[in-house]
Amino acid sequence: MPLIYIVEDDQDIREIILYALQAAGFLVSGFETGEEFFKAVLESVPHLVILDIMLPVDDGLSILKKLRRMTLTREIPIIMLSAKGSEVDKVKGLDLGADDYITKPFGVVELISRVKALLRRTVPAAAEKEIKFGNLTLNNDRREVIANDEKIELTYKEYELLSYLIHNSGRALNRERIMKAVWDFDFEGESRTLDMHIRSLRKKLGTEGEQIKTVRNIGYKFGD
Repeated sequence: MPLIYIVEDDQDIREIILYALQAAGFLVSGFETGEEFFKAVLESVPHLVILDIMLPVDDGLSILKKLRRMTLTREIPIIMLSAKGSEVDKVKGLDLGADDYITKPFGVVELISRVKALLRRTVPAAAEKEIKFGNLTLNNDRREVIANDEKIELTYKEYELLSYLIHNSGRALNRERIMKAVWDFDFEGESRTLDMHIRSLRKKLGTEGEQIKTVRNIGYKFGD
């Protein structure tokens, strides 16, 4: 069942959307601010986001930019929601990566129809639920890693790092690129953080950890 997040600071509107989508059979959660929303994303990535433009602190367009920069969320379909109805506002949101745009006031029937249409187009093309590489398996739905038939407990960032390396298997990735993709906007540490995570991954994965190669003067790669 698709999981949908709604970021809307107007409680009445947020509750109407939540109720309508729940009645339509979706799993939904609502958030008043971008900060609350991103905390939830780190716990569970939604299949679709409904994002209001006018929000306190970080506005919807700023949140949209962050979502499209993050490896974890860059492919999530996003519907922008706003009282602004000018063509310029719509184009700005769409140019930044939004998939659809609905102007307030709107009908819930139309909203549900837009949500269903967007999910039909995007969910089948979403990242694989399960990735296999040799004796290593990543299940993105459960965020679970199996190495040599043994479940491996990874931290959030360890999982993201491993997933990124596997998706780019065979390619030498420089440190800056890896750090940008995995830590993105909230990264404030030094490159030692990357080395520490690599060491931890190698240790936890056992023999499968040997597939993480050090590329001298560049960074790392996964596989040959």
